[in-house]
Amino acid sequence: MGQIIWLASYPKSGNTWLRAFLANYRAGGSEPVEINRLPELSFSDSRVRYFDQVAGRPTAGLPFAEIHRLRPAVHRLFAQARDGTVLVKTHCALSRIDDIPTITPELTAAALYVARTPLDVAVSFAHHFGLSMASAVQAISFPQLKSAPQGDTVAQPFSDWSSHVLSWLDAPGLKLHWLRYEDLHRAPARVFKGVIAFLGWPFEAERLRNAIRQSDFRTLAAQEAKAGFVEASRKAERFFRRGQIGSWRSELTADQVAFLTDRHRGVMTRLGYLGPDGKPAVREPERANG
Repeated sequence: MGQIIWLASYPKSGNTWLRAFLANYRAGGSEPVEINRLPELSFSDSRVRYFDQVAGRPTAGLPFAEIHRLRPAVHRLFAQARDGTVLVKTHCALSRIDDIPTITPELTAAALYVARTPLDVAVSFAHHFGLSMASAVQAISFPQLKSAPQGDTVAQPFSDWSSHVLSWLDAPGLKLHWLRYEDLHRAPARVFKGVIAFLGWPFEAERLRNAIRQSDFRTLAAQEAKAGFVEASRKAERFFRRGQIGSWRSELTADQVAFLTDRHRGVMTRLGYLGPDGKPAVREPERANG
């Protein structure tokens, strides 16, 4: 039985980009890995079929509490899939609900966490879930936020942005490496090289360059335009929408920016998302890995 390496993030923070890079680096091929193969290469803890499998019956429509009680069995299913380490995507906050952990500690080897400024998360969240900007701003600031089950996914406990980040970065005893979406844009080679080192995978410079190119936004968006994407939202025209830093500047009002920075000031400061003047910025975080 293997051990899980969690690929964790708040929704719309770059998790798919990370998974696409890892898939392409591992494959080492001359052509990009198809995005619709990503679920084959790294599990997702939100897929209803895994809950059906461990329950032995359809679970769509079950109350959240019943779904949550199945999580440890689903995690064990992932760990049993192969020897060594198993990559599993999650958007769950790391917590205990009814004394059942969202992440099963004894099956966990480590975690990679992707953070993104909540200002841009709110914008992407609105487009992905079909919400107004005002609703998205409130949603990612709501401590009890859960996703609604839809299609082939079960409900997931997100919590608010700050609580989600802290639940992972400050988890006691968890071997963790965290990275920022913004740094993936600015210095992909440096950041992804750090990811490879954390995972303990053999490093090859040419393979790194190819994987970065094969998983860049234009490549992923072109694949979605050609064949669709199995993880796309029914409420959004496309999954890979813009892939930019700072889109909040043209899509959020001044009041919405002020609300988010006030609500999430502590964690934004820690992660380098506020400048010395308290205004939005992207600078060095207060504490890096290690």
